[in-house]
Amino acid sequence: MRRTLVRRSLRNGAIVFSLIGLALGIGAVGYHLFEDLPWLDAALNAAMILTGMGPVNPITTPAGKLFAIVYSLLSGVFFLTMVAVLLSPAAKHLIHSLHLDLDEQQRKRDQPPRK
Repeated sequence: MRRTLVRRSLRNGAIVFSLIGLALGIGAVGYHLFEDLPWLDAALNAAMILTGMGPVNPITTPAGKLFAIVYSLLSGVFFLTMVAVLLSPAAKHLIHSLHLDLDEQQRKRDQPPRK
């Protein structure tokens, strides 16, 4: 049971960190293209937005502002989703360890007989 938890946690962690890298890359490219920021500053702004801290450099162009709006809104949902994906194996393990899950036999046993 514990081996399954570790395996699922590692798998979900790999998925989450891959998606975070992808989201960070999209943000860096957007800030580089729309705000003409150097790559390091673009990546810093993307990381700060992705974690909910806000941009470091001021956003001056209309295209950059529109990108920042969309990226910020999607980043909020993305962050919460990634936390859920990362914690789901532990939550499932907790439910199983507390015997809160019902197996098929118990469900059938608890149902009233059909007439």
